[in-house]
Amino acid sequence: MGDRMIITIGEGTCGIAAGSKEAADLLSKRFPEAELRSVGCVGMCHQEPMVWITNTDDVTTLYGQVNKKNLPKIVRHIKGEGDAPPNFISTSQQPDTDKGRYLTGQTRIALRNVGTINPTSLEQALARGTYGAIKKILTSGMTPEAVIEEVKISQLRGRGGGGFPTATKWGFARSAPGEVKYLICNGDEGDPGAFMDRSLLEGDPHAVLEGMLIAAYGIGASRGYAYIRAEYPLAVQYFGKAIQDARAAGLLGKNILGTSFAFDIKIKEGAGAFVCGEETALMASIEGHRGMPRIRPPFPAISGLFGKPTIINNVETLANLPWILNHGGAAYAAIGTEKSKGTKVFALAGAVARGGLVEVPMGSTIRHVIEEIGGGSAKGRPLKGVQLGGPSGGCVPEAMFDTLIDYDAINATGAIMGSGGMVVMDSKTCMVDISRYFLEFTQLESCGKCTFCRIGTLRMKEILTRICEGKGTMADIETLEELGPQIKNASLCGLGQTAPNPVLTTLKYFRDEYIAHVVDKKCPGGVCKALIQHTIVQDKCTGCSICARYCPVNCISGELKKPETWVIDSKVCINCGMCAEVCNPEAVFVA
Repeated sequence: MGDRMIITIGEGTCGIAAGSKEAADLLSKRFPEAELRSVGCVGMCHQEPMVWITNTDDVTTLYGQVNKKNLPKIVRHIKGEGDAPPNFISTSQQPDTDKGRYLTGQTRIALRNVGTINPTSLEQALARGTYGAIKKILTSGMTPEAVIEEVKISQLRGRGGGGFPTATKWGFARSAPGEVKYLICNGDEGDPGAFMDRSLLEGDPHAVLEGMLIAAYGIGASRGYAYIRAEYPLAVQYFGKAIQDARAAGLLGKNILGTSFAFDIKIKEGAGAFVCGEETALMASIEGHRGMPRIRPPFPAISGLFGKPTIINNVETLANLPWILNHGGAAYAAIGTEKSKGTKVFALAGAVARGGLVEVPMGSTIRHVIEEIGGGSAKGRPLKGVQLGGPSGGCVPEAMFDTLIDYDAINATGAIMGSGGMVVMDSKTCMVDISRYFLEFTQLESCGKCTFCRIGTLRMKEILTRICEGKGTMADIETLEELGPQIKNASLCGLGQTAPNPVLTTLKYFRDEYIAHVVDKKCPGGVCKALIQHTIVQDKCTGCSICARYCPVNCISGELKKPETWVIDSKVCINCGMCAEVCNPEAVFVA
């Protein structure tokens, strides 16, 4: 039995943005005797701010969306005086509730401590076994070659997008000549809708730091950089504190744990250039140059940062390493498919009921993640597809949701695993518009070094814009299909090599939507403003006037409570869709 009540608040970036500070203040005032604790985001972003209440009987109850309005019901439930409020998620005695299955349906290795410990507390990290793997390596006399062999047995592949075998990459750097070698943590997470690295750096920075120590020992690096995007101030702050605390505890710097192993780290804040997610552009940025990729070979493992052998691993890859060294490479390899081992973290977003971070074993299906964990469609509309792999990924149709989460299986669809972005789209999504959106992002982020990437993506964006405006032709579709492979083949780095993927996959799986835009001058998703018209369905209208009150151009008129009088002036309407958003969807027809 506990001595007193414990209130644990999820205070990652998403929790703070949703009001976790206010929730903590409200609960501390209602329960002044309780101990208040802070943890990172457990991944249920759709339920933020989240609060765990542990009573004196050590029963923990999890509540979501905690605010001033629902606090009285939570208090009554805590005291056993009322039914569970709508924002009740689960208890430690009953974790597998409908909402709780978001967590119980996962296998958490990289995210094993996120949402469990205070990320600023070295003591709590140590209590969870952090730094146990590096201690085991250093005190048992395990050689760097043995560490690389254990990672090789695990068959861990890089989680930054390419999926290259981690141990093979390390082996190149290990055997490269030179006394100075570098280890870089790539935390430059630039994909729209992706937040895996941020959550790990904010929620369990010591696990990532220990992963860096293991990698550095394996390749023989004495210096390291953590390249973290400046737009992640909390991640920068927490990882910086983790470095300071580890250094003070003898876990970083010279003579680590009393041995001859020495390794230290600096944080380099990235300025938000998407191209700096590419290895050679990232190194150029650290060196003080403009972030632009360079020709390979030589590869970074041979000649990288400042011309020295360098290994770059992403945050999720590093977070897996302590688990692998503690449990053995064979235990990790026992999870997943033949060529894709372990687990993968996804950022589930878009038109899905339960968005957030999801970690599942390789070999799970896309459908399992979206429907069983994510709860399916957010608004009950049929799902149309999912964009996998960020803006450089591809759109996979709903008919292929049973595809396995496996590097080769996903590549076969035309999409990529990428770093783990998973943006769900329903029937109200225009696939032409969505491909234009992603291509516009990559076009703007192109460094401009390669002509095909710089100019080719611009031309593709211009064509897609024409099609969305109802000015496209069938020849435009043929040009897109011709330009896409040319850009992929002629670009130097991964940005240009994958930028056409959203267009090529939507042309492959949703070609009928392109034809509808070009031939019928219609947008099946009801998105492209030049090709749609809003009309009030009078027999579904109640005459409430809410559509008129929210219309930004005052194009809707009628008499209160007289449905037959309500109309939209199509000459003034800008097709912003606000009326359909605020009104009964059946009362506003979009075609």
